[in-house]
Amino acid sequence: MRTPRRPDPEVHESDYRVPAAIGTIAWAVALVVLLAMGDGLPASERWWIGVCVTGIALGVFGFLYIPRLFRKRENAAERAADRAERRSGTS
Repeated sequence: MRTPRRPDPEVHESDYRVPAAIGTIAWAVALVVLLAMGDGLPASERWWIGVCVTGIALGVFGFLYIPRLFRKRENAAERAADRAERRSGTS
């Protein structure tokens, strides 16, 4: 006999900009280390510089986009609540 499925845990909303900022800073530190190595970095490993730059660019994009995403979600929830209210008022 199967046991009943437990309910999903509550979603814990937090400021997602913090991990985005920490990750971006980590990529920036890695880039500084790679650039500080200069000629000590083998030519076959220089592609890591591009990886760091890409990580920084995506981190900055995420950091700037997260507040916009939350505003859009909030506005969509408000619109849905307004529609539901109008429907229940006209029924």
